[in-house]
Amino acid sequence: MTTHLRRLSACAASAALLTIGGGSSANAATALPAHVYAPYFETWTTDGIAATAQQSGSKYLTLAFLETLNKRSCTLAWTGSSSQTVASGRYLSDIAALRKTGGDVILSLGGWSADQAGTEIADSCTSVPQIAAAYEQAITTYDVSRLDMDVEGRSLTNTAGINRRNQAIAMVESWAAANRRPLQFNYTIPTSASGLESTGVAILQNAVADGARIDTVNIMAFDYYDHVTTQMGAAAESAATGAVSQLHSIYGSSKTTAQLWGMMGITLMNGIDDYPKKTEVTTVADAQNVEAFAQSKGMNTLSIWAIQRDNGGCPGNGGANNCSGIAQNPWDFSHALEPFTG
Repeated sequence: MTTHLRRLSACAASAALLTIGGGSSANAATALPAHVYAPYFETWTTDGIAATAQQSGSKYLTLAFLETLNKRSCTLAWTGSSSQTVASGRYLSDIAALRKTGGDVILSLGGWSADQAGTEIADSCTSVPQIAAAYEQAITTYDVSRLDMDVEGRSLTNTAGINRRNQAIAMVESWAAANRRPLQFNYTIPTSASGLESTGVAILQNAVADGARIDTVNIMAFDYYDHVTTQMGAAAESAATGAVSQLHSIYGSSKTTAQLWGMMGITLMNGIDDYPKKTEVTTVADAQNVEAFAQSKGMNTLSIWAIQRDNGGCPGNGGANNCSGIAQNPWDFSHALEPFTG
């Protein structure tokens, strides 16, 4: 997923983390619901978080994306803008307003543009403690309980970046546990219609090897580009089913089938996706079917790319940032998926 739609010494390191984040706020974050609909929110727009949540009825939003300032940077910023670093606190008041209504946010790091350009933090920053410190700064600044790692494009095969990311995740999880802070890590990765691609499997295998706990595996159920997939709702369900089988191989007997389904997430691209032939079209009915499927399986997360597309303002226009390309009422997809939260 992208701003242009195509598809986020041990003692010294621990001391650095505690200095950056400050242990005093470690217990403040609120855990997300066990089942949550959290559509992606495009942060390069001027749209308001609380206003969008109020208009759509979607109380939980995934803010996309945090990336670094350049290919050698360890500093996270919204869409990589030097005026919107984490330290600048963009969205803090808006998030506070959302929380007053019972909602919350997930922070998403990476995305197609960053992953292609080398500004995903694990790709651009070569210091694992600094990556971990940046994660912790984002967690404590925005007081969130989940980070979403959106890994696409070149980041899928950057083995050094994959290893650094998972090592940093493990480091931050140790900090969170020591400070009794609720914290989840989510991987958002591409899929085929039958299950995870080999690159996604390798990322999760590396996470296990590095001792990083991954709480949610969120598949991007769109942009298959396989010339055959047109039934997008059924394909999403097939992809999730295949992914659970692959997770069995990765986690072995350490997790039950129910627990593996409890790790699963699906992100749909509402309406027409980026495939030039415009045959990959996810309908509102598809979303309703996926929501029922996710409920029946006890899945963790549902999402769409993106909430700013949840309107019928551009019939026939595929791959648009601000409309679905199909005839629909405003917020139809969100209304179909919102019952999942709980």
